[in-house]
Amino acid sequence: MQLLVYILVYPIIWFISILPMPLLYFTSDVIYVLVFRIIGYRKKVVKSNLNLVFPEKSEQEIKDITKKFYHHLCDMMVESIKSLSISEKELKKRYVFTNVEEIHKIEKQNKSIVLMCAHYGSWEWIFILQKYVNHKGYAVYKRLENKYFDALIKRIRAKYDTQLITTKETVFKLGAAKKRGELTINGFVADQSPKPWKAFHWNEFMGIKVPIITGAEMLAKKLDMAVVFFSVKRIKRGFYETTFKTITLHPNEYKDYEISDLFIKYVEDQIKEDPAYYLWTHKRWKHKDIVPPEFQ
Repeated sequence: MQLLVYILVYPIIWFISILPMPLLYFTSDVIYVLVFRIIGYRKKVVKSNLNLVFPEKSEQEIKDITKKFYHHLCDMMVESIKSLSISEKELKKRYVFTNVEEIHKIEKQNKSIVLMCAHYGSWEWIFILQKYVNHKGYAVYKRLENKYFDALIKRIRAKYDTQLITTKETVFKLGAAKKRGELTINGFVADQSPKPWKAFHWNEFMGIKVPIITGAEMLAKKLDMAVVFFSVKRIKRGFYETTFKTITLHPNEYKDYEISDLFIKYVEDQIKEDPAYYLWTHKRWKHKDIVPPEFQ
């Protein structure tokens, strides 16, 4: 069944990927009508999240953010598909790094890097970074259930020398790379909601206490990696600027969870600047009512 689904869906994905940019974004507009107007994909979740974290905003402001968010979400869908066929030249033009020298400074320190980001702006095209740096690229991801689409995602990332690894593989593979003397840059989208019974740390995110993922920080400490945050700014449709901010070169100088809290603060700053580009369809605050006594 997995193969059948892949055979049926892949030609559609490939066709979308080879569309010129104007037609690609026209397709996004069509998808927007389907996803937002007709299906109403997770509209209740989006509205609930926005009302929760922005109680001061009017109903009209929430509606405006919601529409803008869904337009961006659909753009992200087609841009992800475009990754199949987009040229290196085109990608470099559309996904610009404002201060890649920040990564080069860490290279000179002979340090590997934990690169942290949120579901904000565009994280799909970050893999073009490998064309600017010497570190070997790894990205932590959740394996897709369909093994054929999972293999496809890996092939796309491999075009730019990024290897996808699962959470369970992370410590082993990156530890082995360290033993080989290999410098690595390791991407973590670290704003998800961990299972509350597995969370070691809770803190406020957008004013609401939630469990915080701390795996990236703990890995950085275990393998003595620099920690870098990257923010993404949408310049115009299909064009983004990414800026790096070094949190620390020496993570073990920080108390446990301080780095994770700094990361959350940087994510909040992005969201407050322009809320529409955060991934509001995620149930990020679903555990807000079950805060353990020791974290209250």
